[in-house]
Amino acid sequence: MEFSLDSFDGALPVEITIDEDNGRYMIRKSDTSGEFFNTPKELIEWIKKHFHEEEFCQPQQFRFMLKKLDEYDVNGVF
Repeated sequence: MEFSLDSFDGALPVEITIDEDNGRYMIRKSDTSGEFFNTPKELIEWIKKHFHEEEFCQPQQFRFMLKKLDEYDVNGVF
């Protein structure tokens, strides 16, 4: 599952990837730096701690992503 969110602080979107098949859990920030995680749970916790909806051009997309990540965290699937 991938999410792409436009932020106010960069020209490139924030990209969030949870790829269970290949064990890839990562975030590419709008400044092209990134974060890599060993588990989806670590990625979700990082997002909740470091990202806030007011940073994004469309806050509803951020809220939708959080909802989907919460469902994934509880059920283990999207």
